[in-house]
Parts: sequence; structure tokens; C-alpha cells
Amino acid sequence: MNVAFPDPSSQSARLHERACKVMPGGNTRNQTFVPPHHLYASYGDGCRIWDVDGVERIDFVNNYTVTILGHSPAPVVSAVRDQIGKLTCSVMATEAEIELAETICARSPNFEQIRFMNTGSEAVMQMIKAARAYTNRPKIAKCEGVYHGSYDYAEVSLDPDPQNWGRTGYQSVGFSRGVPDSVLDDVVVLPFNHADATREILERHDGNIAAVLIDLVPSRCAGLPASPAFLKVLDDYRSATDTLVICDEVVSFRMDYGGAQTMLGFKPDLSSLGKIIGGGLPIGAVTGRAEVMDVFDSAKGRAPVPQSGTFTANPLSMVAGAVTMKNFDASAVARLNALGDYGRARLRRALDDAGIVAQVTGEASMMLLNFTDEPLSDYRSVFRETTDRHHQVMNRLFYALLNRGILISNWGLACLSTPMEQDDLDKFAQAVHDSIAEIKLELGL
Repeated sequence: MNVAFPDPSSQSARLHERACKVMPGGNTRNQTFVPPHHLYASYGDGCRIWDVDGVERIDFVNNYTVTILGHSPAPVVSAVRDQIGKLTCSVMATEAEIELAETICARSPNFEQIRFMNTGSEAVMQMIKAARAYTNRPKIAKCEGVYHGSYDYAEVSLDPDPQNWGRTGYQSVGFSRGVPDSVLDDVVVLPFNHADATREILERHDGNIAAVLIDLVPSRCAGLPASPAFLKVLDDYRSATDTLVICDEVVSFRMDYGGAQTMLGFKPDLSSLGKIIGGGLPIGAVTGRAEVMDVFDSAKGRAPVPQSGTFTANPLSMVAGAVTMKNFDASAVARLNALGDYGRARLRRALDDAGIVAQVTGEASMMLLNFTDEPLSDYRSVFRETTDRHHQVMNRLFYALLNRGILISNWGLACLSTPMEQDDLDKFAQAVHDSIAEIKLELGL
């Protein structure tokens, strides 16, 4: 069915009007809003998703990298269906928790022990708390412009601009209105992939940083991997000061069998996981060195970090995650990453053939569109070089792709799922080519 978006007479538009009466903005998740009204999903199958108006699209968002096996994968559906008839949640532990823990820990020697949470944001929060408890230090360091979930400390300097990011250095800038100064005082901001500047900043804070929080392939820095020189600075600082290096792999765990850390040959002290490890159900986890993970141990009395939660390690997420991880094995990872290489090459060719200046960045099974030819290296370079022209083109492209049967994020992120084939990437590339040709005429590019 072909229903153009936006359409004020569509079922999605009517549902949005209804939702606005009971929810601020019509939602409880800002990412779902697509101006002027939400798109409402009906069902998904494999790498395709249908909205309530019956429009079919190839899904290159995958709930922001979650559905690694696509929508409604048969093994996951079967496992969840079987489990839901037995037990959904309980105050008692279940064997399913052990099975998922064993499955994940077997994927990397860096994962000695693991604790489960309900979201990636919660996992990052608990990881920071664990680092503070282990080191008995208050501060954390994190990279400017990198997303680590909704914990106040992790959100510092998530989206600064030239008015507040600091002319000669890197300021700690609050994300939500009203963030206390005390939060900002306990976060040291680093420039991603700037080794010398990072070394200098860290050396000014010897002795009071609990951990350096790092995303090894941050999407807000054009999806570029951390450089060997940058990682060496972090490793050297850790050795010199006993500061922990804690890694947010909530998104990047999909990039290799043991995550981006395996891909880049880096060993953090702790890692946060989420998204794909729950098989489409809510989940988060902290994993890492047993010596550090011991701060969660309550068997000997009150734990230094008494982490718990009513829905933590619920058996539905545990069985869905275990099945997903077993299906996303080393061969599936390699195949999907090869498909990512193919997709990035196809997109570059399509954009070049359409006659527009652009870059396709990203690693493994993720790709990002950047409508600039300026060098991209960190958050500030992405901010400066993609602010005007990129957003103008990307906004038009997002809607043009929606109406050509392709769903990507409205800021240029696309990711793959295992049901995809080269033909799906070819359709994506062709839709981008045709959309850009249309946009160039509209914008006079």
C-alpha cells in the first residue's frame, strides 16, 4: 500500500492526535516522533516493518540497533512463547539468568563476570557507580558529544555548541535543564581521538578520576573508531594512576563476536551491554574483571554497590537474549559485517552518481550519511561540518526515503539485521540515489 507521509487523514495521524491528549508530545520516547506526527508500527517480519496504514518499509533503524535478528525471529518467538507460559517474573532466581550470563561471558576473555539490569542507561549508571566504589574516587572522564544514556553524569556535554563548549578547552555542559553544578564538577570532558589533548587533560586530574568512560565507535563522532594513539593514552593513564577504563558497548557490541573492544584489541576494566543481548526485550548488563565486579557481591553482607531491580534478569529477557546470542554467532557477525562493507560501498557509489558531496562512515554493520566533504574526526568536526547543509539535505532525504519504502534514522544512521541480503542494500542505495536527485532539484544544489 502506498500512503505518503505525512498524511493528515492517515491512521497514524489520528493515533497521534489521540496520544497527545494523554502524553506530553504524544509519546513517552522522544525518538519516535517524526514531525508532524508519529508513525505507528503495526507489525514486523524479518528486516521489514509495516505501519498501521499498511505501508511496508525495509527497516534500517532496527529500534536503534536492537533487533539484530530482525523482527519476530522464529527462534526468539518460540523461546519467549514457551517461557511466558511458565513464568514472566519472580522474586526467585532462574536458570535462564545463568544461561545468558554463561553465553555472554564466553564471547570474550574480558567478560569474567556479569550483572544484568533493565536498560543500557541503567547499565552505564551502575558501571559508573561500580568504578567509584572500587576506586573510592568521585570523578569520571568522558568524551564530548558521546551518548551514554540518561544518567546525569553520563549526559554531561552530550550536545554542547560553540556558545558553551569552551573556546580554549572542553567545558562540562549540562544536558537537561537544571543539572546541578555538583554534577558538572565531577565530570571531566575529553576530545575523542585527540590523543595529546586528552593526555594533557587527564594529567591535570591525577588522583581523583574513578574511570574514563569510552564508546569505542561513537555514532555522534561520525561512527569512527577510536584510534590506537587515543587508546594508548587511556591505557597509559590507567597504568599510571590505577584509574579504570570503562567501555560503553551498548551499541557497539554488535560489531564483533566480543564487541568493538575485540575488534580494536582493547581491554577495558568494565563494559556495559544492552540492546542486542536482550533479543528485542528490555535489558542491560555490566561485565568485566571479577575483581572490580566484586563491588556488586552481597553474599558477604551489604555490597559496596547494592544493585537490584524488580524486573532485573526477568526470564523473558533472559531466554530471548540467550537465543539471540547463540544465533548471532561468529559466522553471523562476519556475514553481517561484510554486508556492511558492501552497503557502505553501494551508498558511496549511489551518492557519487547522484552528484552530491557526501561521506558514508561507520564500521561493521552500521553506516552513517554525512553531507560534507570536510574531514570528520570528533564531535566538534561533525557539529561544524554537518550543521547547515547536512541537516537541510538529511531532513529532506529522511522523508523521501520513507516514501520509497526505506526507514533510517532522521539524522543519517542506518544499521543492518541478519535477515538482510545484498538486494536490500541495493534497494536502499537506489532509493538514496533517486531521492537525492529529487532533493537537488528542490534545493537547487
